[in-house]
Amino acid sequence: MKNTEAEKNALERMRPGHITAQGFLGTDTRGLADIVEADIEELRRLGVDPDEAAARLELLRDEGQKGLGEPISVGKRWVVSTGDARGMLPCPWNDGLYHKNSIRVQEQDGALVLIYSDLSIHLLKEHRFLQGRGSPFRLEPSILAQLLRDE
Repeated sequence: MKNTEAEKNALERMRPGHITAQGFLGTDTRGLADIVEADIEELRRLGVDPDEAAARLELLRDEGQKGLGEPISVGKRWVVSTGDARGMLPCPWNDGLYHKNSIRVQEQDGALVLIYSDLSIHLLKEHRFLQGRGSPFRLEPSILAQLLRDE
């Protein structure tokens, strides 16, 4: 799939060293439109609605913040911890600034782990971008499916 001019500019800002030291693409070498298209198809295959997934991530973040930096159990399956850093991160599409934070959601037994941020939630909601494979903040479709099954 062909990238638009806005996607080309966003892709450039996603590279390591522009917005974050590690960038948003991880080890993924595909074009931005191809990454988004493949992830949307995988979400569809798994029966995951991106807006529902974003709402669940927001809920887990909000519950995790009640732990004031310490891990807190959410439901019977998940442990959530949140951390904050000073500053803001811009969206690569230049449509907002987001609190610099990190939310870690882990199964009680440690089998599944998902790390994300407020910017990750925005990227999912507004751009359907889960980040590239190998990115530390990638929203892995299979884990999003697990999170939604445990509401």
